[in-house]
Amino acid sequence: MALALVVGCGAGLGAIAFRWLIQTFTHLLSGHGDYSDAGHAAHPRVPWLGPWFVVLAPVVGGLLYGPLVQRFAREARGHGVPEVMYAVAHRGGRIAPQVAVVKALASALCMGSGGSVGREGPIVQIGSALGSTVGGVLRVPEDRRRLLVACGAAGGIAATFNAPLAGVFFAMELILRDFAVESFGAVVLSSVAASVIGRGVLGDEAFLTLPAFHVADPAQYLLFALLGVAAGAVGVVFTRVLYLIEDACDWAWRGPEWLRPAVGGLLLGGLLLALPQMYGVGYPVLENAIEGRYAVGLLLVLLVGKIVATSLTIGIGGSGGVFAPSLFLGAMTGTAFGVTADHLMPGGAGAVGAYGLVGMGAAFAGSARAPITAVIVLFELTGEYSIILPMMLAIVLATLTGRLLSRDTIYTLKLRRRGIDLDGARLVSPLADATVREVMEELPTLLPGTLSLEDAADVIARSGRGILPVTGRNGRYAGVVTARAVAEALTEPDPALDAHTTPRTVADLAERPPAVTSGTPLGGALHPLATAEGTGLPVLEAETGEPVGWLTHQTVLRALHTTTPPARSGPEAAQRR
Repeated sequence: MALALVVGCGAGLGAIAFRWLIQTFTHLLSGHGDYSDAGHAAHPRVPWLGPWFVVLAPVVGGLLYGPLVQRFAREARGHGVPEVMYAVAHRGGRIAPQVAVVKALASALCMGSGGSVGREGPIVQIGSALGSTVGGVLRVPEDRRRLLVACGAAGGIAATFNAPLAGVFFAMELILRDFAVESFGAVVLSSVAASVIGRGVLGDEAFLTLPAFHVADPAQYLLFALLGVAAGAVGVVFTRVLYLIEDACDWAWRGPEWLRPAVGGLLLGGLLLALPQMYGVGYPVLENAIEGRYAVGLLLVLLVGKIVATSLTIGIGGSGGVFAPSLFLGAMTGTAFGVTADHLMPGGAGAVGAYGLVGMGAAFAGSARAPITAVIVLFELTGEYSIILPMMLAIVLATLTGRLLSRDTIYTLKLRRRGIDLDGARLVSPLADATVREVMEELPTLLPGTLSLEDAADVIARSGRGILPVTGRNGRYAGVVTARAVAEALTEPDPALDAHTTPRTVADLAERPPAVTSGTPLGGALHPLATAEGTGLPVLEAETGEPVGWLTHQTVLRALHTTTPPARSGPEAAQRR
């Protein structure tokens, strides 16, 4: 809990710095606070270029963040959330520390120069990298490190969007993909801490200002249900087009990767020249649409334009999230649906903006299949309970539509294209529920800490293990000693040590390996076992810290062998084939 609080505070400060970077680069490269609402205005510092400066802005931004990403953190390219999901599921929550800095700079430059992406992917990766770094520095077990990664993601979402509940459920539903009670408490604490810091600096207003809506006629629920299906389909189309354009960019580009964002920025700049509403995140345009300021034709143009602009930004190597573009697409879809329904049913369809609002959550649910997060996000945006029922109906139907039309979400498809199946890994792992206690061996005899190195060398040689636990001079567990350490101390004494500091007993050589307790999930013990010196690790009792067993590579392989179902033969096998 203490670490969750620290990570939450760090994520809140990171969100503040990230928001400041976006505003700074947007002002610098466009001359406006948000160019998406400025029409075809010129840059105040280069007025002689007129609106044509938007063709050059993505090129300049690409020249800055392209080499930065290529040189220091290639995983900062793209929308970020899949990389965090992979780190939690397969890498024990390990994320390189430099990712936070590189992601913040690259994403802020990308959005500030016109990249049509959102803030959620970068801030999730920034907060998660912070949580992973804290866990790595303190050498916490892998399950705790994964939890700290989720805490960082929750804190980042909570602070940057002023949505503490959304941060919690985003981390639980998409990052951890689990709702364990133990995890929930830490994630909530981190989200609250980040929100308090974010609100203290950025204010207490939601990141979108939307009018209040309500449902006047129960018959409108049928319209909201139809909207849920339509917006879910739009979310799936967005996913398919995103990776289709990314594949096309991969196929077309043959130059160095660091130059790709700058050259591709010419295409993005041409699109921004035609549709300046696509510059950056585009929240003002979204608000205007929900308030009914656009005709249906323009709404559809903005819908298609956002799909292409976001896909092109990611495809050329840009850095940014897809959550905000999903909301944008849902707003355009929902508002266009509401205007059409109002024309067909004058006075019976209700407020047009209500459909835009519900469409936001439905499009995100269709692309990400995170219905709980979608409901919570929109509820926090509006604070209107009256919109909850049609929102839940549309979001559930959008989620089902997304599942029917696509096997993967907008996040998991990126991983599956690399050959990584998060769901499949969970389903087929024979050790998913096993703990270290179930497979550990009997504890070898502990070496007395007062034993001389010569005698210790003889005992270790006869044990056949290459590593043995050691007691301290007080008789309690002090760590382990390896045959290599003993041999080096006997044959190659360190010339920098004097006679008083030269190791004389095994207690002088004892080292504490990564802690593995008897209740640790076996999957969480694999990394400490693989990186430790020697052929095994002591298994400690969580309460006392004393060794109660021994874990080796052979015990893990034996457990894998015994939990694998035997090969079938005969007619049953033929029927299965």
